[in-house]
Amino acid sequence: MATARRGGGGVARGGQGGRAAKAGSHRKGASIGSGGQRRRALEGKGATPPAEMRKGHPAQRRANAAARSETTSTRAGSTARPTGARDGGPARAGHTGQRDGGPARAGNTGQRDGAATGRGGPAGRRPGETDELVVGRNAVVEALRAGIPAATLYVAGGLEFDERLTEARKLAGRAGMAVVDIGRFELDRLCGVAPHQGLALVVPPFRYAHPDDLLARARASDPGLLVALDGVTDPRNLGAVVRSAAAFGAQGVVVPERRAAGMTAAAWKTSAGAAARLPVARATNLNRTLRSYADGGLVVVGLAANADVSLDDLAAATDPIVLVIGSEGRGLSRLVGENCDLLVRIPMAGEVESLNAGVAAGVALAEIARRRRQTS
Repeated sequence: MATARRGGGGVARGGQGGRAAKAGSHRKGASIGSGGQRRRALEGKGATPPAEMRKGHPAQRRANAAARSETTSTRAGSTARPTGARDGGPARAGHTGQRDGGPARAGNTGQRDGAATGRGGPAGRRPGETDELVVGRNAVVEALRAGIPAATLYVAGGLEFDERLTEARKLAGRAGMAVVDIGRFELDRLCGVAPHQGLALVVPPFRYAHPDDLLARARASDPGLLVALDGVTDPRNLGAVVRSAAAFGAQGVVVPERRAAGMTAAAWKTSAGAAARLPVARATNLNRTLRSYADGGLVVVGLAANADVSLDDLAAATDPIVLVIGSEGRGLSRLVGENCDLLVRIPMAGEVESLNAGVAAGVALAEIARRRRQTS
C-alpha cells in the first residue's frame, strides 16, 4: 500500500507569486484560477510620476526646501531670513577656525579680512549675488566702524560683558540697522564652525553700477578717467584701488563679473568709505566693455611690466583714459592686452619685479593727476 504524500495533488495551498509547487513540495504556490484577469483584473497606477512628486524622494525634499526658501525670502524683504539653508539668508560658513573673531569666507580657509558668504536672499536677485556674514567681535566692530552698509546684527544671548558687544550695539543702532538677539545654538547653526564669539553681521550684496553709466560719467568730465581691473582676486586690493581712484579724480571702477574680486565687506572696509562715493561697475565681458569705451572716445591704457613706454612719457595722460590694471603675478591677460591702445610701465629702481594692484593703481593715478594739473 502506497503512502500518501504530504503535499498531495501537486497544487500548493497558498499564494507565492504565481509559482506552482511540484507534488510533494512543501513550498507554497498559487492556486489554479484566472490569475486576476478579465473582470477581476487589477487596475494600474498609471505612469511613474516625476522624482520631485514622489513622496520621500530626495528630489521632492529639495523642491520643497527651495519653495519654502523662496517664500521666506519674499516675506523678509531686502534681508534674507537666517534659515541656514543654501537658498535663504546667510548660509553656514563652512570654514576652518580663526583666531580672535577673524571673519571667514565660505569654502576657503580662514582669512583675516574675508567674510563668510551664503547663497540666496530676496527674490529678484541675480544668480551669484550673496549675503555676507561677517563673524567675530573684532571683525564686526571694525566693519561697523568702517560704515559698511550692513542689514542685521545678530547678538547671542547669555554672553559675559564685553565692551565690544556694547559698542557693536551702539554702532548698529546709530546706523539704523536691525539688532536681533538670538540663541547661541541658533547662531552656531548659522555660522557653522566659524568662531562668531556671539556676534555676526549680515551684509547684503553690493549694488553695482552698469559699465555704460561709467562711460557717461567719464564723457561728462573733462577729461574723463576710469579704472578697470583684470584678474585681481584680492578684495583688499580692490578696495585700495577704489580708494585711490576716488582720491585722484576717477569717475568709476570696472571689475569683471567672474574670476575676480567683488565689493565684499573686506573691499568696502579697505576703501575707507570711498565705495560709497565712487560707483563700481561689474562687466560681464571686460574685453567687450573696453572696446565700447574705446568707441566712446576713451584711450585704453594698460599697465604692463614689460611695456616699452614709461609712465613718465605717457602723452595721453591728459586725454580721456581707461587705466587697466592686471593682477600682481599674471599681469594683463592676452586678450585684454590686445584691446589696449597702448601699454605703459611704471619705472622702478632695484630688482623689484612688480607691484600689487593697489600700489600700482595709486602710483599711476597720481602721475596722471599730476600731469593734468600742470596742463589745467
